Amino acid sequence: MTKSENTDSLQGLAFATTAYVLWGFLPLYLKALSHIPPTEVLAHRVIWSVPVAGAVLVATGRTRDLRTVLTNPRNLGLALITATLISINWGIYIWAISVEQTVEAALGYYINPLFSILLGALLLGESMSRAQWVAVGLAAIAVLILTADTGRLPLVALSLMLTWGFYALFKKSLPIGPNQGFLLEVLILTPPALAYVVWLGMTGKGHFLTSVNDTWMLLGCGVVTAVPLMFYANGAKLLRLSTIGILQYIAPTMIFLVAVLVFKEPFGGAKLIAFPLIWLALIIYTTSMFRQMRRNR
Repeated sequence: MTKSENTDSLQGLAFATTAYVLWGFLPLYLKALSHIPPTEVLAHRVIWSVPVAGAVLVATGRTRDLRTVLTNPRNLGLALITATLISINWGIYIWAISVEQTVEAALGYYINPLFSILLGALLLGESMSRAQWVAVGLAAIAVLILTADTGRLPLVALSLMLTWGFYALFKKSLPIGPNQGFLLEVLILTPPALAYVVWLGMTGKGHFLTSVNDTWMLLGCGVVTAVPLMFYANGAKLLRLSTIGILQYIAPTMIFLVAVLVFKEPFGGAKLIAFPLIWLALIIYTTSMFRQMRRNR
């Protein structure tokens, strides 16, 4: 690794921070669409991401990279898997916000980094430090506390964790950049999404073109989906892994604050125990990550 690849830049910090802040505010946008069925919002999120992502790739001259995947059956299969996983993740997230489960959605994204290191250890043979095992254990205890309190698993949090964790795992195997990969995923998802939107329009069940506000909000789904991902993809190239690791907590923290302070979702009982456990786990994990990065350097 060269020095330039292992240093932070102000431009990279600005890109990545912007991405996470935009993701943190995303629940406010999706809440304004909560009167529209989540499946319809998801379909428009896919469709209108294509022109935004496509314009970026055309402007940067990187469309040729897509041929690497399209001409290789194995890589195309991987892209189908990642497209399926990201669509499920988006659908669950949109639904969770519409039914006032935003706090639990934030929990899922808090746990995700810990689940990712566990996946790395179990499936990729990556070693885990004692501190990282402790962090994973604390997250598991938090989930058990929430389960015992409500009498059910925190399905929203676990579903978001699983879909995003495996999405990131399979995404690592795609031989193209994140921007190209994102465009490929939404292109794969566009035919069924477009067919669904057309069917909604023909049956009179759709919200697109029925009111000015709904139409513009649905069109905007492409921008609020693609733009943060593009910012993140460019920021990640200009920052150290440890810096990205710290910044990734911005989004779930903002989601949590929006849920409690703006949406007025309840936060008490077992959550007052479970969430501090998760925060402690993340502190332990992050501290361990910094130490490991220093040793590697």
